[in-house]
Amino acid sequence: MKNLFKYISIVFIAGALLNSCETTDLDLRVSPNDLASDQADPNLLLTSVQLAYGTNQQALSDISAELTRIDYMFGRDYFNNYPGSVLNGTWGRTYSSNGNGVGDPVSIGILTNLQTLETLNEDPETDLGFHVGVAKTLYAHQLLQLVDFIGEAAFSQAGNPGEFPAPALDGGAEVYASALGLLDEAESLFAANPTTIGAVDIFYDEDISKWRKLINTIRLKAYYTTGNVSAFNQVIAGGNFIESAEDDFFLQYGTSELQPDNRHPDFASDYTPSGANIYQSNWIMETMLNNDDPRIRYYFYRQVDATPGADADPNEEDLNCSLAVPPPHYNGFTYCSVPNGYWGRSHGNDEGTPPDNFKRAAVGVYPAGGRFDDSSFGNVGLGLGGAGAGIEPIIMSSYVDFWRGIMASSDAERANFLESGLTKSIAKVREFGSLDVSADLASTAPTDEDVEDYIDGIVDAFNSATGDAKENIYAEQYFTTLYGGATEAWVYYRLTGFPTTLLPNWEANPGPFPRTLLYPQNEVVTNSGLTQKQTLTEQVFWDTNPASPTFPAAN
Repeated sequence: MKNLFKYISIVFIAGALLNSCETTDLDLRVSPNDLASDQADPNLLLTSVQLAYGTNQQALSDISAELTRIDYMFGRDYFNNYPGSVLNGTWGRTYSSNGNGVGDPVSIGILTNLQTLETLNEDPETDLGFHVGVAKTLYAHQLLQLVDFIGEAAFSQAGNPGEFPAPALDGGAEVYASALGLLDEAESLFAANPTTIGAVDIFYDEDISKWRKLINTIRLKAYYTTGNVSAFNQVIAGGNFIESAEDDFFLQYGTSELQPDNRHPDFASDYTPSGANIYQSNWIMETMLNNDDPRIRYYFYRQVDATPGADADPNEEDLNCSLAVPPPHYNGFTYCSVPNGYWGRSHGNDEGTPPDNFKRAAVGVYPAGGRFDDSSFGNVGLGLGGAGAGIEPIIMSSYVDFWRGIMASSDAERANFLESGLTKSIAKVREFGSLDVSADLASTAPTDEDVEDYIDGIVDAFNSATGDAKENIYAEQYFTTLYGGATEAWVYYRLTGFPTTLLPNWEANPGPFPRTLLYPQNEVVTNSGLTQKQTLTEQVFWDTNPASPTFPAAN
């Protein structure tokens, strides 16, 4: 995959062209989305689609990770934490245009640019099959995700404001079917082996074979979510899906701090002159620490070697809750402090921010391109570690193995996929150690033997366990593997209710656990046919579990 420098330069070219248009025509164009079809450069349109999609992956992954304790969630009340504004940007980038969070402020979008590409491709002397195929693939995946997060999405009336100025939302099952239809169309376009004619493919370097594998893998996502075992197995039998690391689907970040800042956003937040600004989740750090997970030194960088209230004296100024008595509903769970310097926060903690920026655990070398934790207990800062050259994992081969385990016909088969998924995940994570050239990897990085012992131990524990204990082991390892690209975690949690080991909310009565989010408020305001939901308890069509608050059990 390419780093961001290549395509960011193209976005700047787009910006220059648009500024020229503003000077001449005074029509305030701000992005490729606003160019008439006879003015549009198909390569810039494709870049806009990819950047919009990449930015949406950041946003959706963060929400899912917070809800499933892979990341820390600030705020005790679920409904207040996730207002209608949360998905405004994602919705805008999907259907029209909105700001880009991948490295440049140019406004970008998916559907409008896909439609323009399709119009341009009607010219018999033009072959934009690659451009349209990529855009359809990404749009299809985005539609599936909108259903997963909202329960519905616009499709049949979307992108046609002349006829449908207030597009209706289609039901989740209908949108899933339509998205699968888009994947069929994209596959047909790729089957013709279209030319790429100057396209910049920021994901797969214009490798059509990899896009075909991605299409099948997105199908796998839809089939495991809906429990369609036969269709899932049919794709697997074809063998053309993301099965190895060389086909992993992710967004690569760069190291540029300014003009534009194309570093991993978590690196940009944590590696600052004033220290780290993100709190890591106590649940995932404690889970990995207790399991002696070999990925922990790659995921998190500790700035200190002990944590107040755990293996250091309580300190009200640095960690106020280290002096608190845990409330009754936290019985048996870690309320405040994880030892060994894994200084983070528990789910829902809404305390003020103390002067702990150079003490809290920071994002590590995977996937954010930060520092590898070699027990040096230094500080974070600009340019350290991998200087931000991390990735945004979207669909990794390790994820697919866990999906295959979900759909397996026996526990023995599932154990094999658990082993395979962990093997691929840990191998990918270990590659990132080389980004931190100053780290002492020789004496602190896990060895091959350490990794083998860990995987064998997890698989043995899984095989020995029964009932909820077995399900918890599988789910904990899946969630740990999803760190950094956790969009599917919330799906799995609503499908299964596992793991039940997740920390409770800081608040004893946080309101029902969200089964879907509110409609994007901007769309509610502008769409006369849409009325905002009043709760977060409406369930996606594939979520047939008991209603909140009795499900999931950990909430």
